[in-house]
Amino acid sequence: MRLLLVEDEPELNEIIAKRLKKEHYGVDQCFDGEEAWDYIEFTEYDAIILDIMLPKIDGIELMKRIRSQKKDTPVIMLTAKDSTEDRVKGLDSGADDYLIKPFAFDELLARIRVLLRRHTGQTSNTMTLADLVLDTDKKTVKRGEQAIILSSKEYAILEYMMHNQGIVLSRDKIEQHIWNYDYVGGSNIVDVYIRYLRVKIDKDAPRKLIHTVRGMGYVMREDHD
Repeated sequence: MRLLLVEDEPELNEIIAKRLKKEHYGVDQCFDGEEAWDYIEFTEYDAIILDIMLPKIDGIELMKRIRSQKKDTPVIMLTAKDSTEDRVKGLDSGADDYLIKPFAFDELLARIRVLLRRHTGQTSNTMTLADLVLDTDKKTVKRGEQAIILSSKEYAILEYMMHNQGIVLSRDKIEQHIWNYDYVGGSNIVDVYIRYLRVKIDKDAPRKLIHTVRGMGYVMREDHD
């Protein structure tokens, strides 16, 4: 798998590139938008990691150019700005995902894996985590041999979290995905639904799958808190 990394901070660029190479990805490194566009025009990449704040051509403009050329390469945008307006701007320009600096490298890896699975069509009608199985065709959920009955919103949240296993999802991001961008955040509605899901999925299970990451959000994974 070949990735393009576009990050103007030399030290961060080198750190990310080295870690990606250790994971056996091929990595081309660029430090400004103009250089990146030259690479993109003549090279096919499996995914692009793109900083928003770039010299010469910024990330938003570069993203628009990529999509205007009908290139469907998955793109993760890196941003130091944690605001809904900036996230919407990045996604509206054509990015598939975004990550706010500073971030954990393992989360970047998880997001890359998710995008690559989507892009290469490695999809299935079932998603599995430990003994939890979600069938996206039948809209059913089982934990071991036990069927779990969920409301439509509970199911939607669980499916979103299962699709992003290992990725910490903030309350705002869950709200935006489930209730769309018109939904006014700031309530505890996500916490309420997570509590419902925990009762139905984790209460009687020896291994908990829904985890709270303090100050950040929620994540689906096998390990314990």
